Amino acid sequence: MKYRAVLEPARTAHFAVAARHILFALACALAAQAQAQTAAHDTPPDPAASVALLQRIQTAAQRLDYTGVFTYQQGPALQSSRVTHMADAKGEYERLEVLDGQPLEFLRNNDEIQCLIPSRRAILVEQRTARDRFPGLMLGSAQQLLGQYDVSVEPEPERVADRDCQVISLDPKDDSRYGYRLCADTDSGLLLRAQTLAPQEEVIEQVAFTSVQIGGIDRKQLKPRWSTAGWKVVRTNLIPTDLAAAGWSVGEPAGFTRITQVQRSMGGKPNVKQVMLSDGLAAISVFIEPFSPSHPQQVGPGPRGAIHVVGRRLGDYWITVLGEVPLATIQQVADSIQYNKPGASQP
Repeated sequence: MKYRAVLEPARTAHFAVAARHILFALACALAAQAQAQTAAHDTPPDPAASVALLQRIQTAAQRLDYTGVFTYQQGPALQSSRVTHMADAKGEYERLEVLDGQPLEFLRNNDEIQCLIPSRRAILVEQRTARDRFPGLMLGSAQQLLGQYDVSVEPEPERVADRDCQVISLDPKDDSRYGYRLCADTDSGLLLRAQTLAPQEEVIEQVAFTSVQIGGIDRKQLKPRWSTAGWKVVRTNLIPTDLAAAGWSVGEPAGFTRITQVQRSMGGKPNVKQVMLSDGLAAISVFIEPFSPSHPQQVGPGPRGAIHVVGRRLGDYWITVLGEVPLATIQQVADSIQYNKPGASQP
């Protein structure tokens, strides 16, 4: 106790000096950040450079060999998966393992995707051409995105999964879509993190690698965990269709175009029509199926993270509209859908 009178002033002085250092460092960091932001705004974005940067991300996802664990956060839900991807002269090969909840694996050979469900000893097979699954990004061309988003690059790199990455922001030009903040590996261009942003720049959905290896992948890592001998194989055929010729009208929000129109056939029986709209990045899917009493009697929005869903009955049909866009955009599409039986007189 006799040393307390000496120690307390010294300790107080030490803390005061440390606090001043912390405040000074914080002030320097904020000043540097403000200066960097000012410099970034002083230099107008180069459209050609933006297109090249976005295309580099897409090309990396398709042509590189990589494996890693990533987490997908949607609202309060969090799911981990492991992806292994390889490419050669014959195309792309991928294995996606769901690490949480019910065991599932997805195997891809170019456009064919197999979903392995061990609990049912079943394999669902479907053809799919979209390349928007993480770390893929776009459903259209990079040039198309510039009509709907302002693209900017932050001058300072960040770090994700122990790798330096370049930060790219895509700010929407209207309220029909969300914004995005991407982080692409500086060396390879592989997308390491993608965040979906609400108008107030709140992160409402994100997917990011927690560990990743680029190159040097053993082809054995593409093999499924289970032996699938004797498993039931169910094929879902996607048959191109013309919804307008079938009497259906689906409105397209500004900047969105129709990229697919198919009729899903499972077990040889066609039962669901689907149209997908996209602005090159965001996607909206419309499903049309015969109405049944099993459909919910109360229709309305169902938000989950960035995804919104609206269902409605239209005569003898049930319409489901969903997508990673604001609810008002989903509701606009749902309200626009009309059906006139071919050959019937128009009102």
